[in-house]
Amino acid sequence: MNFDFSRPAGEPALAPADGVSWRVFANPISLYVGGVAAVLLELAEPSVRSGVWDHSGFRHDPGLRLHRTGFAAMATVYGPRSATQEMIAHVVRLHDRVRGTTPDGVAYQANDPRLLNWVQATATFGFIEAYHRYVRALSPSEKSAAFIEARPAARLYGATGAPKSWAEWEALLAVTAPGLEGSDNLAEFIAIMRDAPILPAPLRWLQRLLVRAAVDMTPEPVRSLPQLRGHGLRFGDAMLVRTLARAVVLVPQHDTPRAQADRRLSAARSD
Repeated sequence: MNFDFSRPAGEPALAPADGVSWRVFANPISLYVGGVAAVLLELAEPSVRSGVWDHSGFRHDPGLRLHRTGFAAMATVYGPRSATQEMIAHVVRLHDRVRGTTPDGVAYQANDPRLLNWVQATATFGFIEAYHRYVRALSPSEKSAAFIEARPAARLYGATGAPKSWAEWEALLAVTAPGLEGSDNLAEFIAIMRDAPILPAPLRWLQRLLVRAAVDMTPEPVRSLPQLRGHGLRFGDAMLVRTLARAVVLVPQHDTPRAQADRRLSAARSD
């Protein structure tokens, strides 16, 4: 669909322009780290894993898949509300056809609210925790605010029970933890994220570093799964990630979704 972050002038986004999410999603380093951590948590849930692995093109073109996922996340924060609602409705229709059975014989469908709640929660957790660790510390109230800001998009996707606070996220993690498990798919995902040509060859070292940062911040019990052991940060890595994440904000970003959204809202104020 045709999507323009800069128009129509003055149209608000689903997330508030003065909110935590507006800041968090502007940092590409922490966004990458948080996105990988979220997928690690999602792939540890058997039904979500089957839906992602059996019905997406991730293994064949991870760069394109990550671009589409990143674009959808950006749209929920910075996109004009009407276009974002249309985009989400399209995704929901596509997901309605995604259904199957896990290797253990459990039937699943992508639009199951239980699975949607987990996917939405892990995404919000990943983005805000990566920002908290590697860019700027967030207070407990700011972390909870990010979950609240994600609620309008979550409801449109069908995740009606997605957490509304950091405490609710921790409660959902505790309830879900006994069913989380390792798999060959999880190991394959780590290998793809480390070695696939997602970033240009001269930046492949950075790609591997950010994957290690994602593993390091993934909560238990997933972080201790055999497929993730040994893939976390090494001595000095955390400081390097923080330096890069804080330095990237100094680079001019004239045409990012955040910059376009800022122009969209400021255009109305100047009229």
